[in-house]
Amino acid sequence: MTPEEVRRTAHGPTAGLAPGYAQANLIAVPRDWAYDVLLFAQRNPKPCPVLDVTDPGVRTTVLAEHADLARDIPRYRIWEHGELKVEPTDATDHWRDDLVAFLIGCSFTFESALRRAGVPLRYVDQGRNVPMYVTDRECRPAGRIHGPLVVSMRYVPVDQVHTAHATTARMPAVHGAPVHAGNPRDLGIKDLDHPDFGDPTTPEPGDVPVFWACGVTPQAAVMASKPPFAITHAPGHMFVTDVRDDHYTI
Repeated sequence: MTPEEVRRTAHGPTAGLAPGYAQANLIAVPRDWAYDVLLFAQRNPKPCPVLDVTDPGVRTTVLAEHADLARDIPRYRIWEHGELKVEPTDATDHWRDDLVAFLIGCSFTFESALRRAGVPLRYVDQGRNVPMYVTDRECRPAGRIHGPLVVSMRYVPVDQVHTAHATTARMPAVHGAPVHAGNPRDLGIKDLDHPDFGDPTTPEPGDVPVFWACGVTPQAAVMASKPPFAITHAPGHMFVTDVRDDHYTI
């Protein structure tokens, strides 16, 4: 599928769709909260690498010039004072003229590179959404925005952990190298079979859990900081851009 086809027709998680193209997380907040979000992202670049920021009310982005940010994500989340109100497939009726949208790098972008390096993607092969976990590590706060680090997890064969680290380290704009590999309790994660977002993944013998900073972190910050209004993507349901993934490789 092309990025445009994914944006037009996808209804579920976007992992593995439009391979070779970058995907992005979305958070849109009222203009008077936008600086706080931007500062939060600047202070926490690992989970929040910013790819684009719109002007207030603008629903387009240079990452896909003919796309509509209010309609071209498979599923959205609408937040009021930190509470999830609804998860529509079209956010047009909720979009406001004062909203500033942030597009944040997504780790789905580096998965084509992992495949090329021979690293398996267990959750994709199992037809599941990537598992994501809220950790006990607090992000650096910024203004009114604060919250914990969220990570995504992929099981990697122990002899390929170094390859996975080296491959993703070359793509810092989409979260870069892992933040941890091994015991999940080091991140305050008690049970890998019960992710906070996404689906559990079944490991193969010899697999090690490897954790990357995740662009769902701003949603955890929304829950903790309780801005009056926000729109985000639903976890795993990303905005697929027209930008090739190798554009973000260094």
